[in-house]
Amino acid sequence: MSQTNSGAGSRADTAASGADPGGRSGGHGVSLGEALRVWARIAALSFGGPAGQIAVMHRILVEEKRWIGENRFLHALNYCMLLPGPEAQQLAVYIGWLMHRTVGGLIAGVLFVLPGVISIMVLSWIYAGLGNVGIVQGLFFGLKAAVLAVVLEAVVRIGRRALKNRVMLGIAAAAFLAIFAFDVPFPVIVLTAGLVGWFGGRSGHPAFKPGGGHGASGGKTLADADSLLGEEIPAHARPTLGWSLKVSAICLALWLGPVAALLALFGTGDVFSEIAVFFSKMAVVTFGGAYAVLAYVAQQAVETYGWLRPGEMLDGLGMAETTPGPLIMVVQFVGFLGAFREPGALPPMLAATLGGLLATWVTFVPCFLWIFLGAPFVEALRGNRALGGALSAITAAVVGVILNLAIWFALHVLFREVAETRVAGMTLDVPVLRSIDPASLLLAVAALLAVFRFKIGMIPVLAACSVVGMLLHPLIR
Repeated sequence: MSQTNSGAGSRADTAASGADPGGRSGGHGVSLGEALRVWARIAALSFGGPAGQIAVMHRILVEEKRWIGENRFLHALNYCMLLPGPEAQQLAVYIGWLMHRTVGGLIAGVLFVLPGVISIMVLSWIYAGLGNVGIVQGLFFGLKAAVLAVVLEAVVRIGRRALKNRVMLGIAAAAFLAIFAFDVPFPVIVLTAGLVGWFGGRSGHPAFKPGGGHGASGGKTLADADSLLGEEIPAHARPTLGWSLKVSAICLALWLGPVAALLALFGTGDVFSEIAVFFSKMAVVTFGGAYAVLAYVAQQAVETYGWLRPGEMLDGLGMAETTPGPLIMVVQFVGFLGAFREPGALPPMLAATLGGLLATWVTFVPCFLWIFLGAPFVEALRGNRALGGALSAITAAVVGVILNLAIWFALHVLFREVAETRVAGMTLDVPVLRSIDPASLLLAVAALLAVFRFKIGMIPVLAACSVVGMLLHPLIR
């Protein structure tokens, strides 16, 4: 299809000509074959965490292909940011569903995660099999310092967008204190912020006015009416009770069926049952985007289940940062190591592979449920003030949560020992100052300067720190 046929007139011509009577292009003229190629391209370019991935989708789908307009893109993004789980992958499912119904959502969602699944699995095999080799240890030593800079940059980037007034700044500060000083569960923080934002937005308070999400990259904004999809709600995107019941039953069976089977076969104490239950719970309660999810996963996987050590969590995050796909693909590494260390009767590598795939399955299958079930209703709520207010407040709270994550990372990257200390009735993690790691400190400072002072991209910083780590490792063992 020629890309010049992008306006409302071309859509009218396509509809009038009766093109694609089977509905495979939905009247907009984009075939499933073309959609498959576009989503594969987006998947191959989906580096840089959620912000980078959303920017890639915006550039290709809105600016280049002109499939959907700016307002519709941001409305879909706002809904996905309110959901638990990875908002970038859910946004891909949403747009794929809008364009080509259920099959389009499946193509977009599966392709978005497939490169990451393969990449993380290969790196996990190398990590488990060769983790004691000096050059491998050096590589991940360097990655840890770079990851600290990446997370701090995320705090600043999201904070600039979200903390646009004193109310949002106060929500972020309250969220940070709640999780850092009082160990308030993350889901409670986000749900409380969402309720505050919902009522604030509903009341029309200006502090809760939505701020445009990740936004466009400049240039003239594409109006919904001028996009291939148009501004009307497609027939398949209108909510019906029959559709809701059908999609809920199928997705719930695919998601919870394996969990129930594992519990029935092995009981609650088996590592596979624990992985299935924990990551299923995570899929429900982890609102606020990938970095917020990581705070919850790191706390539970390291401190509660003991599947991996803090330094290994950073190694996994480094893998996810340097491979295509959602940042939350780090859950595959967590499940991999958890099953690797408790393989039961299976060979460790086989158990680890199954554990990693299980964690990935129960993390991402619910994403399709949230979109296929909720998106038809959300399409009818475009412009809703209460929904926008909830998004704004949750995003502000997430800034505080990510700051807590950054401090947690910094303690375990820069110090070899961290001790618990009681201060004014609070239990805090405090670094043992004599255990500071000079090499990690220097590398982290260099990474921070590269990111903040010289505006060097994430991938070059991660690559450079990895190389330096491999060179330094023989000197610091």
